[in-house]
Amino acid sequence: MLRRKARRLLPLTRKRLRWVGVALCSACLVLGLSLGQRPAHSTLLANQLTSSTPAASSQRFANNPAQLVEQGKAFYQGGQYAAAAEAWSQAAQGYKSQPLNQAIVLNQLSLAQQELGQWLKAQDSLRQSLEIVGAPPAPENLSIYAQALNAQGSLNLSQGDPKSAMDTWGETAEIYAQLGDEIGRIGSLINQAQAQQVMGLYLKSRKTLEKVTAELDQQANPEIRATGYRSLGNVLRLVGDLEEAERSLLLSLQNAEVTDAPQEVSMTQLSLGNTARARKSFDLAIDYYQKASQSPIPSTQQQARLNLLSVLIEKQDWPQAQQLWPQIDTELSGQPPSRRNIYSKVNLVKSLVKLNQESPSKTPSIPDIANITAKAVQQSYDIDDPRAQAYALGNLGNLYELDEQWSEARKLTEQALFIAQANNASEISYQWQWQLGRIMDAQKQTEQATSAYQGAYQTLEYLRKDLVATNPEAQFSFRESVEPVYRELVDLLLRGDNPSQENLNQARAVMESLQLTELDNFFRSACLDGQIISIEDIDQQSAAVVYPILLKDRIELITSLPQQKDLKHQSIPIPQAEVEKTIQLFREEIEKPYTFIESKELGQIVYNWLIQPLQSGLEESQADTLVFVLDGALRNLPLAALYDSENYLIEKYALALAPGMQLINTEPLQGRELQVIAAGISEARGFYPPLENVKKELDKISRLVTSTVLLNRDFTSTSLREQIQSLPYPIVHLATHGKFSSEAEKTILLAWDKEINVNQLNELLRSSEQVRPEPIELLVLSACETAAGDDRAALGLAGVSVQAGARSTLASLWSLDDESTASLIGEFYDELVQSKVSKAKALQKAQVAMIQDPDFRHPAHWSAFVLVGNWL
Repeated sequence: MLRRKARRLLPLTRKRLRWVGVALCSACLVLGLSLGQRPAHSTLLANQLTSSTPAASSQRFANNPAQLVEQGKAFYQGGQYAAAAEAWSQAAQGYKSQPLNQAIVLNQLSLAQQELGQWLKAQDSLRQSLEIVGAPPAPENLSIYAQALNAQGSLNLSQGDPKSAMDTWGETAEIYAQLGDEIGRIGSLINQAQAQQVMGLYLKSRKTLEKVTAELDQQANPEIRATGYRSLGNVLRLVGDLEEAERSLLLSLQNAEVTDAPQEVSMTQLSLGNTARARKSFDLAIDYYQKASQSPIPSTQQQARLNLLSVLIEKQDWPQAQQLWPQIDTELSGQPPSRRNIYSKVNLVKSLVKLNQESPSKTPSIPDIANITAKAVQQSYDIDDPRAQAYALGNLGNLYELDEQWSEARKLTEQALFIAQANNASEISYQWQWQLGRIMDAQKQTEQATSAYQGAYQTLEYLRKDLVATNPEAQFSFRESVEPVYRELVDLLLRGDNPSQENLNQARAVMESLQLTELDNFFRSACLDGQIISIEDIDQQSAAVVYPILLKDRIELITSLPQQKDLKHQSIPIPQAEVEKTIQLFREEIEKPYTFIESKELGQIVYNWLIQPLQSGLEESQADTLVFVLDGALRNLPLAALYDSENYLIEKYALALAPGMQLINTEPLQGRELQVIAAGISEARGFYPPLENVKKELDKISRLVTSTVLLNRDFTSTSLREQIQSLPYPIVHLATHGKFSSEAEKTILLAWDKEINVNQLNELLRSSEQVRPEPIELLVLSACETAAGDDRAALGLAGVSVQAGARSTLASLWSLDDESTASLIGEFYDELVQSKVSKAKALQKAQVAMIQDPDFRHPAHWSAFVLVGNWL
């Protein structure tokens, strides 16, 4: 197969690569410390870089500086950044006698150098520009100064300094306001919001974007509105607010159509297609991509068709995909070399590999696909673009990996990794570190494979906050491109009969990072920042912390017992597919209030997997609380109903869930005066049925503790915000319809005036932090449920717990009869008040009381409730 043809490909590649090996053989290969992502201004504010047709990279440079500037613009727009940098560098030299023109060109040169990862050169170009215009600049130089600052903000963000980027773009926005440049000002605000997101300043970012929205709503110029709304929509999509992203993009489309600018219309249609795809609305995405593929701009046509092909493959529409790919291949083959063209070729290759695996007829063979990739490698050297070289070479190595040509796969992967690391392309480096680990593992080189995986993991840890900004042309997918790195590293660390304590600790740390990274991906932003401590430091006396890890062929259990330094380890040889099927059946049976025997049998199977191996250690340590850091499908598990043939697990231990070992520090709730803001909806609203026992539930709470109650029409998003801000009560109780989903925008709670998604709830609850002296200790979500059939829906529950800023969250995994809910909630508050026990033990006592009640003894009535977060 590939072997015969590959030997014809590799000499070509090696000929071009020999000098790379020489150049890097003595280099110190350290991880890059810059992100290299392009902010919104690459779309909205290209620093005066107007559209033009890219020239061929072999074209001779002109001698006239003005012509060189235009050539540089053409190269930049065509993705030929090395050629653009060379043209602008020569133009800057030619403009020595015209310093202001030189300053403008230096600003443009800095952007090209940033694209190439040449941070020091980019900074030096900006320094020279600022020296020319002065700081502070003369009034006539303000526009050039703003361009320099705009490029400086981009450089700051690329180098991992979002604070400086945010401040710089704030200053840029003020200057553009002075100049009356609305596109410049709006673009700077959008850039600033991106920097705020990277810093974790979500409320500030949201307010900045709301300001942009309000100002665009007041704009009269349809061109500015079209461009501004599109850029805003793209940023909103990146941060996960898909509903608002679609709204902004539809406004952009409406205004673009008024301007009679087909290129603007098609660019917005492409963005709408990307948003529809993110919302899993594949038919709508296909419609937008088909329209965008008629764009007068070749790059928009190209990207629309590539995205369309990818969606058709995702939909398994093989005939349409088979019909489309040759057209894309022909178009790409006729275009001049550029980074965009190279990335597009590689994206086509990725789609063709999937198509080859799923529908091999009429699809190129792996050797033919390798030919396309080899041409992309050749072009990356033709344009002297290291990032494109690293990206294309690594993907060529992947094809040799697929064909099990380990030696050649390793050589290409190592060369790609060397180039990526030398050019600070961390978002590319981790992919080749991971690939190198897979190749070595396939060759039974476990130690070297583990080292490579650890490198990929460390790079991802550095990139964690910026994963959402990874180049969309690289077809970033968390489940395909990030999650396996963590799981496969854990697999390597825990192989063998007796892993070392070092390996156990590292495996646990890797799974912790995966939990946080999953939440980051869920919210499209970094979730846990600020003061955090280990949960083992919260309760060393009585709580055992259990990490069940799902791997393809087994469950790995890592346990931290109270007052014991060493971690315990057990491996249970049960395939992941069997675990997931059993948990699904368990959930289905336990939700039926008449399946005692079936649910007990399934509960005992899972008990024997997760609890029985730990039993002797738990008894010796006298643990009375079990804290689980659950993984994958286990998050949907009603742990309380696990059964040992005589008793339910909740009858033996108080239980809690933790999104990860790191939690925001908090004091125990017992001993404090319990005060509750209680809000609920008992009446029917739209498609939502009435919850007749909600009033009873809130009445009981108000009898037990000091309460402010908002019922039905009084429970609006605004009134809840006002109460939370004005009353420093430690408990917020919401008795209303809600659903937890694996998608942030579909994780919602119902208020009287509207549905509140998890990001809006985050803003609502966290808005109180600046005016409240105490945090919200406990958020109770009564009548909510995890989305049926969504194997990652519990991420929504964990996400609410972390993102909403509440120290603990009590919620249910499925929809319960509101009578049994009211009864359990009443018992829970009664135990908190009367027994003054921890939150976990109060829930345990309430659930045991339900077991002893003949009307509610079936676990369908009580086992759905889980406590997430701090259990004290």
